[in-house]
Amino acid sequence: MSGPPRQEADNTLADEAAGYLLWQARVAEAERRAREFTGPLDWLTSAQREEIERRHISDGLARARADLERIAARCASLRAEYEHRYRELKRRCLAVTLVVCAGCTAVATLLFLL
Repeated sequence: MSGPPRQEADNTLADEAAGYLLWQARVAEAERRAREFTGPLDWLTSAQREEIERRHISDGLARARADLERIAARCASLRAEYEHRYRELKRRCLAVTLVVCAGCTAVATLLFLL
């Protein structure tokens, strides 16, 4: 079920903004953790520290991306499953409604004929 195009555009923009902010938070977290990791290693040169931090950030962001992709895939899977169940429920409700209406019509016809 979709809303007006303007509302869909607003929702898409809000989703993109939320996604951007979430990713920026992940980047900041990865940078902070990299600094914490190299902090006690005072024997590193500046170049070594920067390289280790860069690799640590890269690894952290790769893991975060993989986590987010798994979550997004699961969300899509759940959405498809729930949409399928909703369609089944609608079919069942329609079938029950038709059976009840047919039954009522049959009873009314029998009563009218008697």
